[in-house]
Amino acid sequence: MNLSKDLMAASSTPLVLGVIAEGETYGYEIVKRVEELSGGELQWTDGMLYPLLHRLEKQGYLLSRWRVGDSNRKRKYYAVTEEGRKTLCEQQQQWQIINQALNKIWRDMQRSDNNDVQFA
Repeated sequence: MNLSKDLMAASSTPLVLGVIAEGETYGYEIVKRVEELSGGELQWTDGMLYPLLHRLEKQGYLLSRWRVGDSNRKRKYYAVTEEGRKTLCEQQQQWQIINQALNKIWRDMQRSDNNDVQFA
């Protein structure tokens, strides 16, 4: 399925903050975790992820540090700040409201479809 760019852009911040809130991590692991969470439907590129990480860091939602990982490669690891956690909580509440509204309208649409309402 091809997801719209608008939907991808709107969901990227809470997804990234949520993944990093699970524990300090680096870019490739973030991409893989998002892919796993979406059942393979979301396949992000470096060109999409790294500008977002830099923006979130500038906004004070993330901290980064260079360190050597398990594979002896130097990587930039990201962690969520307290401000980032507050933002993630706010976004979670906003997404829940949107999700509830969408689910209600879709249920209503299904009921209408089942009643075979036709317009002249």
